[in-house]
Amino acid sequence: MALTFPNNSRSYDDTKNRVRFLGYDGMFEVKFFVEAEALSKAADKDIVGENGFLAAFDSLRGAILEVANKAYSTGRGKTMYVLTPTDF
Repeated sequence: MALTFPNNSRSYDDTKNRVRFLGYDGMFEVKFFVEAEALSKAADKDIVGENGFLAAFDSLRGAILEVANKAYSTGRGKTMYVLTPTDF
């Protein structure tokens, strides 16, 4: 099966400064996190606060999902992926 992202929900993890979202490979749930620094780099601007990071995630969703697919295809079998600035 291919990795899908049928659920548009995402949440901000203030303690780790990253946004969490989920993907699915068939019946298997795959957790993804995108670091706040990666969002700032991808948006090419400084982002502040939970609302800023979630808004940046929403506006960059297509690019983020492409990066998530690439990370998943090279590390298939893991249950968690952290997307960092170098991934973008």
